[in-house]
Amino acid sequence: MKKFFLVLFLFTSARVFAQSKNEIAIRHLLTEQSAAWNRGDIEGFMKGYWENDSLMFIGKSGITYGWKNTLSNYKKGYPDTTAMGKLSFDIIKVKPLSHNYYHIIGKWHLARSIGDLAGHFTLLFQKIDGYWVIIEDHSS
Repeated sequence: MKKFFLVLFLFTSARVFAQSKNEIAIRHLLTEQSAAWNRGDIEGFMKGYWENDSLMFIGKSGITYGWKNTLSNYKKGYPDTTAMGKLSFDIIKVKPLSHNYYHIIGKWHLARSIGDLAGHFTLLFQKIDGYWVIIEDHSS
């Protein structure tokens, strides 16, 4: 009887913690973004975003539309690697909305010699031309 419950527990646990290939791809993209940021490569970090004028970024200064405008804001806010620090993400929730959309909630943290920064984010991912990209980012 104990063996039956152990097998049942392991089977159930594996199903609960299994990630879809879409979730794995999205988590990989976020890992690549943080790696680019930590190299001081803002353009590399921006590869995770939809390169389109309809990209929406919501931050402390309000709404910014467009990939180029978002890139410009990142460059103004983080002009060098000291300001950029080292970025890490803590994913709290991954929710598929449909086959082509995912909603992600998490925490971000910048470890910096000039003082750490931290906050939360909500991301909307869309699969466009076979690739997952962030189409909306609300970070605070």
